[in-house]
Amino acid sequence: MLAWYARHRRQLPWRGIRDPYAVLVSEIMLQQTQVARVVEFYPRFLQRYPTLEDLASAPAHEVRESWEGLGYYARARNLHAAVRRIAAESGGRVPRSPTELRRLPGIGTYTAGAVSSLAFGAAVPAVDTNVARVLGRAFGLRGAARSARRTRRMWALAAALVPAGRAADWNQALMDLGALVCTARAPRCPVCPVRGICAVRARTERR
Repeated sequence: MLAWYARHRRQLPWRGIRDPYAVLVSEIMLQQTQVARVVEFYPRFLQRYPTLEDLASAPAHEVRESWEGLGYYARARNLHAAVRRIAAESGGRVPRSPTELRRLPGIGTYTAGAVSSLAFGAAVPAVDTNVARVLGRAFGLRGAARSARRTRRMWALAAALVPAGRAADWNQALMDLGALVCTARAPRCPVCPVRGICAVRARTERR
């Protein structure tokens, strides 16, 4: 997986950045929004608000205007509220742990795991739709996609797979594999780096 990622990773403006604030902004923007839209929008937003303090001190109406065109404006309110709380309560330092991050407005389990692993290298999983599809197929997880039992199993599996010291690359590799190869429709199984262990592929070939 990691070797595949080194060769095929998507070139995205927030990749390779360890500034926790910049990572937090990217992950909030990516909630329910296509990557292509965020690629265009993200640099402009950071140019206007290059630091957490800049965004925290900005008036709410200006932040709303700066978000114009990206949609889902509750995310702008949540991001603004989150950085204001960080500035007021944590001295401007983004929390490192998923537990602390989940206490902030607009941050759920996935976003907390993504920020913690990408910004701080924490060995925690980040299971978005793409990652869930990859793991569900590779390990043949059964059950309703959004059932509580399957979700618990998915996160436990994802946590067990995170390699020490490579959490950021690993989580992004799974995301890219789901986006580029193990797609929802017409997956490109012949070029998949985990095709040899994929339970769904094995079941299909036995038919």
